[in-house]
Amino acid sequence: MARARARGGLSAAQRRARARRRRAAAVALAVALAGLVALVAVLVGGGGSRTRADTGGPRTASPATAARRARRSATARSASANGESPAIRRLIALGKPIYCAAPRGNEVALTFDDGPGPYTELVLRKLRVHRAHATFFAVGRNIGLVPGATRQEAAIGAVGDHTFTHPLLTALAPGEAEAEIARTQRALEASTGKPVFMFRPPYGGRDAAIDGIARAHGLLEIMWTVDSADSLGANYAQIESNVIGGLKPGAIILMHENHGQTVRALLNIFVALERKHLRAVSVPQLLTQDTPSLAQVSAGGLGCGARTSTSSTGS
Repeated sequence: MARARARGGLSAAQRRARARRRRAAAVALAVALAGLVALVAVLVGGGGSRTRADTGGPRTASPATAARRARRSATARSASANGESPAIRRLIALGKPIYCAAPRGNEVALTFDDGPGPYTELVLRKLRVHRAHATFFAVGRNIGLVPGATRQEAAIGAVGDHTFTHPLLTALAPGEAEAEIARTQRALEASTGKPVFMFRPPYGGRDAAIDGIARAHGLLEIMWTVDSADSLGANYAQIESNVIGGLKPGAIILMHENHGQTVRALLNIFVALERKHLRAVSVPQLLTQDTPSLAQVSAGGLGCGARTSTSSTGS
C-alpha cells in the first residue's frame, strides 16, 4: 500500500493542502486584479484626483459662485420684457431721482427721449443690427405718429413716461403736472400692453413736488449720467465725443431719437461699446443687476462720478 502511494500519487492530506494553496493563490490574484482595475479608473478619471466617494458626489461650484449665478439669472429674467423687479420697486419707494447704477458690472443704458418720430424706425433697426438694447422716454402726443413704434421699443428694451405735451413741469400747477404724467402713463400702457413704471421730466425739470407725483403713480424718476448735448445742437462728432467719453459701467446716457445727428453718431458709439467691453441694456435691467446703493441715490448726480450732468438741458 505504501508502494502504491509512492507510485500512484499523494496522500489525502497532501491533496487537501495543495487544494488550499491553489485557492489562496486564486484569491490573491483576484485581489491584485481588482486593485489594478481601481488604479486604472482613478488615472483615467483625473490623474489621481479625488473620487466621487471622497468628494461626496460630482464637483459643483462653490456656494458663493452658485448664488451669484442664480441671482444674475433671476434678475435678468425679472428685468426682461420691461419687467418691474423687486429692486426697481425698492427704488420707487425711495421717491428719489436716479442718475446712474452701481459701477460694478459691464453695462450701460442708452436712453432716447421725445419720440416716437421720423427717425424711430432707423434707431430701432440700428439697435437690432448691433444687438443693443435701449430705453425710450416717449411723449404722449407723439405715440400715434408712428403706429406700433412704442410696442417695438418696449420689445427691444423699455419705455418710459416723458409727459404728454413736453412742458417744463416745475412751471405748472401740481394738478396740471400730474395730469401730464398720468395721461401719458395710461397712453403708453395701452399702446405697449405693458406696465409703465419709469418717468423722465422734460428738460430735467423736477422738484420735491414732481418727485412726489412720480412716486404716487408708481414711477421711478430716471435722470442721466451723461448728456449727449444733441438737443443743444451738437453735431454728430460732438455727440460721439460726449457719449463715448462717458461710457462707464452704470452710466445712463441721454440722447434723443428725433435728431438725425444722433442717429449718425450711433455707429461709432456701438464700436466704442465693443471696444470697452460694455453692453447696452435697458434701464430696468441696469438698475436691477447693478442696483445703486442708498448712499449713491441720496447723493444724486454727485454719486455718479465727475462726468455726471445735473443740469436741466435735457429735452
